[in-house]
Amino acid sequence: MHHPYIEDILFDKVNFTEKPLTCGDYEGCDFVNCDLSNSDLSGCHFTDCRFTGCNMGMAKLMKTSFNDVKFKDCKLLGLRFDDCNATLFSASFENCQLDLSSFYKLKLKKTLFVKCKLHETDFTEADLTSALFTESDLTRAIFENTILEKTDLRTAFNFSIDPSRNKVKKAKFSASGLSGLLDRFDLDIES
Repeated sequence: MHHPYIEDILFDKVNFTEKPLTCGDYEGCDFVNCDLSNSDLSGCHFTDCRFTGCNMGMAKLMKTSFNDVKFKDCKLLGLRFDDCNATLFSASFENCQLDLSSFYKLKLKKTLFVKCKLHETDFTEADLTSALFTESDLTRAIFENTILEKTDLRTAFNFSIDPSRNKVKKAKFSASGLSGLLDRFDLDIES
């Protein structure tokens, strides 16, 4: 099946719930204030694209490629990034809502999460080596057999990470965030 190639196009305030996005190869495109909620983006390829102010909640991402994609001010609720094409996955997230999303087993080395809300997001068995969580809320985020080596969590908050169940060598934490590493001991820590 032939995929159309779409390059350097601006999609502004397009409601893709009414007319679905054509599956294809998108390069250098900007999606601004678009509604892609519940869309089927399976098999689509996005390279060097920017999504700003978009709602992609509950979109289907089976074999979707996000290669050097930037998400800013987006609602990305309940997304299964683990269904994406893992070999071509590289993205950054700024001021995004990623609650209930899954990054299960994904390689997320050096991924940026800046001022993101990541409630109950699943990072089980993900590789977050040298990732950066700047001012991000990790309430009930799941870290299980996760590689967090050299990961910067100094300004992240509300996380609970068990160092005995994750690789945390050279990870960066602030003194105020240390309680998130000691949760499993049920200690009463005062600041």
